[in-house]
Amino acid sequence: MILWAVFLLILLFFAFIAFVAYKMVSPPRLVGDWTPADLGQEYEEVWIKTRDGLKLHAWWIDRGSEKTVMPLHGYTASKWEGIYMRPTIEMLLKTGCNLLIFDFRAHGKSEGKHTTVGDRELIDVVSAVEWLKENKPEKARKIGLIGFSMGAVVTIRALAEIPDVCCGIADSPPIYMDRTGARGLKYFAKLPEWLYIFIKPLTLLISGGRVVNPIEYADRIRKPLLLIAGKKDPLVMVEEVKEFYTKNKEVNPDVVLWVTDGAHVRTINIARDCYESRILEFFGKWL
Repeated sequence: MILWAVFLLILLFFAFIAFVAYKMVSPPRLVGDWTPADLGQEYEEVWIKTRDGLKLHAWWIDRGSEKTVMPLHGYTASKWEGIYMRPTIEMLLKTGCNLLIFDFRAHGKSEGKHTTVGDRELIDVVSAVEWLKENKPEKARKIGLIGFSMGAVVTIRALAEIPDVCCGIADSPPIYMDRTGARGLKYFAKLPEWLYIFIKPLTLLISGGRVVNPIEYADRIRKPLLLIAGKKDPLVMVEEVKEFYTKNKEVNPDVVLWVTDGAHVRTINIARDCYESRILEFFGKWL
């Protein structure tokens, strides 16, 4: 009886682990009811076909510029996210640049069953750049990115791997994904961090992705990059972002670190005027 009880407990444990892993790579869909028209902007609703056959839902806002900025949302969010995406879109309209705003795979209205939290999402950005160059070539002379959390991870990778991306802002970028994932279990699900070592293999098995650690790209980026880290961020430690910055600074004179009193992707809320000034100055200089 004792052996059966132990076996049952083990079975229940791994069933729970599998459930948590599935939920982690299958985020709820955030779809809102506002559009750029609510910001006074004409826009096109477009679908972007990715290299691996998915369709991404996007808004194209043409400002008559040869420069385009792509804001990249975070894990579990979408272009409808209201805390940082909508205010960022409003700020970016002041640059006079065109905007291409899309939902990552498995988010918002885009296709895809599972997120890989920064791995295959790079394909989404590559495909968006290709769509822009093919359909709006005169609007793609310069392309910049601003990413939040998972979107910041993809921004960092894009600066290293996509030649057409010329500059980027990474707000609250997880530098060591395993550490951030473990902290996320504790912060969001109130589960002990040590469970992550059991959950991680199943998330990779279900999603088909791999763990992406941006620190591995720190010696590869030689393009303008603004890093934003919050002292009250429970998921990404300032020391980790500083480590990336120090390493990147050795090869990249145009990397800047801005440490704030904000939480995860919340600097825009506690210091909106300063945030707007920073991003407008950055894109005004480098885009």
